[in-house]
Amino acid sequence: MANYPVIIFLFSGKRKSGKDYITDLLQQRLDKTQAKTIRLSGPIKQQFATDNGLDYSQLLTASDYKEVYRLEMIAWSEAKRAQDKGFFIKAAIDMFEGSRYPVWIVSDMRRQSDLEWFMQHYSDLIYTVRITASKEAREQRGWVFTSGVDDAESECDLDNVSNWDQEVDNSNGSEPIDKLLDHLTTLCNEKLSGVVGNP
Repeated sequence: MANYPVIIFLFSGKRKSGKDYITDLLQQRLDKTQAKTIRLSGPIKQQFATDNGLDYSQLLTASDYKEVYRLEMIAWSEAKRAQDKGFFIKAAIDMFEGSRYPVWIVSDMRRQSDLEWFMQHYSDLIYTVRITASKEAREQRGWVFTSGVDDAESECDLDNVSNWDQEVDNSNGSEPIDKLLDHLTTLCNEKLSGVVGNP
């Protein structure tokens, strides 16, 4: 039995940069028995929804529903994170049953502490991807600057990180994204070829 995971993709980017869209496309390209998308916000949203009588499934989407509660949810999650920086990461891995899959697609890394935690525990398996998009492109997708959200740590803490394995502009056209997905799919296949039980 192979030790899982064998590769971890860490995606980050601003709101409406297209992280979810791109990670969904990557998930579709890969064997669903081999790859799993892990959303670090999953356990945050689940517990927040439970505590406040909200619709968890709506909080998972890129919807107006989520935006209504974003500020309150950020404040609540920061208090939890202050007690244990890896709390929500570990909870997300458990929630999405990451230990069963060789490929992890972490779709929403937001903080340097997230990056540090993964580097501490899985340094040899990490491939980081930064998704960018112009202000105009993000606005066309519905982004509106919100004080307390777009200037908060959850949006800005990774702004000064520059040593991404790959940085891709998702402002216009599909060509850069197609190239990214081709490259990541190749990396997966290379890693999976060495896993016991795979051809």
